[in-house]
Amino acid sequence: MTGRTNRGSQPPLVESGACLCRVEAGLKAAKLGGPCRQSGSVRVAARQERGQGSSQRRGQKALLPGLPDDLAIACLARVPRAAHGRLRQVCRRWNRLLAGNYFYSVRRAAGRAEEWVYAIKRDGEGRISWAALDPAWGRWAALPPVPAEFSAAVGFGCAVLSGCHLYLLGGKHPLRGPMRRVVFYSARTNKWHRAPDMLRRRHCFGFCVIGNRLYVAGGDGEAGGGGAGAALRSVEVYDPNRNRWALAAEMGSGMVPFIGVVYGGRWLLKGLGERQQVLSEAYRPEADAWAPAGGGLVAGWRNPSTCLGGRLYALGCRDGCRLRVYDEGADAWTSHSDSGAHLGGSRAVEAAALLPLAGNLCIVRNDMSVSLVDLRARRWETIAGKGGPFRTLVANLWSNLAARSRLNSHIVHCQVLQA
Repeated sequence: MTGRTNRGSQPPLVESGACLCRVEAGLKAAKLGGPCRQSGSVRVAARQERGQGSSQRRGQKALLPGLPDDLAIACLARVPRAAHGRLRQVCRRWNRLLAGNYFYSVRRAAGRAEEWVYAIKRDGEGRISWAALDPAWGRWAALPPVPAEFSAAVGFGCAVLSGCHLYLLGGKHPLRGPMRRVVFYSARTNKWHRAPDMLRRRHCFGFCVIGNRLYVAGGDGEAGGGGAGAALRSVEVYDPNRNRWALAAEMGSGMVPFIGVVYGGRWLLKGLGERQQVLSEAYRPEADAWAPAGGGLVAGWRNPSTCLGGRLYALGCRDGCRLRVYDEGADAWTSHSDSGAHLGGSRAVEAAALLPLAGNLCIVRNDMSVSLVDLRARRWETIAGKGGPFRTLVANLWSNLAARSRLNSHIVHCQVLQA
């Protein structure tokens, strides 16, 4: 992947729902920075591309010699995502086409859109880097550096909107303290862009996406951080269609969340209050209201966790080799499956994320090893790294010793983007 970030100048302010597509006059999709009106743009682009020889009538060269552009696009849409970087280098028109909303819609309609795993990692010196995993090949690829203000930030949020835009928001800068800054990365252009700042400076806050709206809640807003009375109650919501932030109903108590998930139409948050007491609350977006949360779900809830197919899953051990599921009828957590091969207790093999990936569950560890769990068959498979059944007792021991002898690095955020 070849995109680069210009640290010397700020990228233009664009709408978060931007289609980021500037296909030439033949496609006439949304211009980079324009509002995301996907269905209308697709219909306009489709009408423009129907019929043979449309490009030739406008004096443009065909996308593929000898084929009308609609068939050429259908052919290019079937090229694996791993090769898209090379396709963009063929010519400007191909580059604009592949970055466009219409091309993405064709891939989705043909069942060719691919989900990749994106992991943001902090090294032992506090520096941020990140990479993308192609699950089909089990390979991690480097990505353009995160914007400078996030390169050493802590406590920032990371969420996905529209399936292909990854947002970094807030956090605490080592010199400037808590931030309001928001940027987003497009999986289709492989570039970073600015988005409107949040209304309140905060770090170590909760965040989620419901109905393609981005919510942030609580956190620490004090420059010193962690002091008494620093926990925030305020909640904000970002609407990509309006490209603006607005205030939502406040939480019942100030909280610095350490775990959150969307389940059963509610956003569940669990964290520490102003007196370091454990609090849990649930938010219903349709009512814009918070209520206390409790019961067996909250009592047995551990991180990482995620919701897939209407069921709530969490990991049952530190190395992510056991899976638990919440039984709503019994209001209790039960064992779901076990890989049968445990990796040890070192920080290196600690599970950092549990994500839905192509209908399965994906477990990402700090050493960048990745396991995939087929929920129906209860089958575990290692798709990247050295985890899984091939590790031996000697390998586990070596991993523990190595982790103690070097500065720890760890994954701070993981998300899945589609393109």
